[in-house]
Amino acid sequence: MTSGQGENQPGGPYGPPQGWDAPPPPGQPPYPAYAPAPVGQGAPPAMERPDTVRAGIGAFVASLLVGLISSVVTLSDFDAFVRRAVAASAGNADLTESLIRTSLKIGIVVGLLFVALQVMFIWFAWRGANWARIVLWVLGGLQVAAGLVGLSGSASSGQTGFTTSMAVFQLIFTAAGIVLLALKTSSEWYRFRSWQRANGQG
Repeated sequence: MTSGQGENQPGGPYGPPQGWDAPPPPGQPPYPAYAPAPVGQGAPPAMERPDTVRAGIGAFVASLLVGLISSVVTLSDFDAFVRRAVAASAGNADLTESLIRTSLKIGIVVGLLFVALQVMFIWFAWRGANWARIVLWVLGGLQVAAGLVGLSGSASSGQTGFTTSMAVFQLIFTAAGIVLLALKTSSEWYRFRSWQRANGQG
């Protein structure tokens, strides 16, 4: 014999236990459904590498290649290059041909090391490292400033028309790379890449 109105109901007279998925009584609307908790709340929307970053990195690569081509052509006749340097420093008796030749060789080695570092910075900037983008800005700004000074004195420095034109192209590519990597779309992608690395996704 049963006594008590709710003995045969799950949870006893106090109704179903929490979480029990029972149908609603007849004549009543269904229980409201609860949406699942959002996954990855606060994550920025996924972004592909934008065209501004591609073009900006490409501009820095083009500037680097133009500089290398100009250097190879200029130094292909190293003795003639030394003679031009000696003629340009004719008023300074301390600069002998031997000293100039040694200085130029050291400058070539330093230049190659600088190129290797720049290639590394370009690679990391392509991968989305914001610090590498900042380094490219700084180096590019210095290169633009030095290029403008060099072009203003190209007539008295003994530069050929080829080296002057290559310096102009290198200046244009470098300035374009700086501007493209500073655009809003590029900055948003670098922020997204920083978020990915901070969350172990990069």
